[in-house]
Amino acid sequence: MAALWRRSLYLSFLRNSFRYLSKIKPAVRKSPRWTSVLASLAVGGSLCAVPFKQVENLSHDSLVRRAASLVTDSSSTFLSQATLALTDALTEYAKAVHTLIALQRQYLASLGKLSPAEEDTVWQVIISQRAEVVHRQDEQKRFELTWVTAIRLCEAAAEAAYISGAENASITVRTNIQLAQSQVEEAQKISVDAEKKLAETKVMEVERMTQHAATLEGSNDEEETPEAYLRED
Repeated sequence: MAALWRRSLYLSFLRNSFRYLSKIKPAVRKSPRWTSVLASLAVGGSLCAVPFKQVENLSHDSLVRRAASLVTDSSSTFLSQATLALTDALTEYAKAVHTLIALQRQYLASLGKLSPAEEDTVWQVIISQRAEVVHRQDEQKRFELTWVTAIRLCEAAAEAAYISGAENASITVRTNIQLAQSQVEEAQKISVDAEKKLAETKVMEVERMTQHAATLEGSNDEEETPEAYLRED
């Protein structure tokens, strides 16, 4: 195909050259210099007319194999980008969860020691971080759908390449699939571990809040007892 393109380009050059030379005055065209130029162009045109030897027989099989290889390349690129996006999303989600865990544990550690204004400020920060966790989780799920689609596309491309006879392309894309799955699994482990720690923190929060409420109730009873005793007297 490249040889045919070069031949077409050269023929176009020759046509433009002869069109330009035809405008030259007869006296100039008869000079020895212009005679030499015309002879060179004529030789070039005759060489261009010789058919080029095809490097590869462009049969239907070869064209199908070439197309299948292009499909595996593009699908592998799509998978690579989707994998990078998903692993980054999982990492950012895990970071957001760990930040929320740290905030909640700090609040539990200072429970009963904060003024109402300070406690309200802390809760505003915790609520904001919870919203960030939800946002990162939604982003993770969105990229996960894209990644699953990329995996399916690569699997179909690998099958098509194998059927068409492009075994090397099929092996390459299947290797890329395995690598992408391994990378995502590692990122998912970090995300799952963060979620487990968040669940543990929530259980701790319920226990501490229950204990704190019981402590407040007991202190209120102790304060009200003398008044009740005086009323009985």
